[in-house]
Amino acid sequence: MYAVIEANGRQLKVSEGDVIRVDGVAGDADSKIVFERVVLAHDGNELRVGSPLVANAKVTATIVRQGKDRKIMVFHYKPKKRIRKRRGHRQPVTELRIEKISL
Repeated sequence: MYAVIEANGRQLKVSEGDVIRVDGVAGDADSKIVFERVVLAHDGNELRVGSPLVANAKVTATIVRQGKDRKIMVFHYKPKKRIRKRRGHRQPVTELRIEKISL
């Protein structure tokens, strides 16, 4: 059984027991999150494709941990002007464990 969900503007293929990383989702560790935006679902026998969403489908997940992603360097410069700016950025990420897919 698997499903394709929309989380923070991205589509992710998930199945029960998977641990996924998404952009920062509000909540504490061990709290539950329900994704109701299910685009596609497969239960082993039947494939359900939403137009745009599958009716009455939900994916329940538990927050494993909150953290930050690896640092990326952001560098701005303007040629011939001696303007150079270098900054780092760490995107907040959330690890989720998919508990249940209900159709």
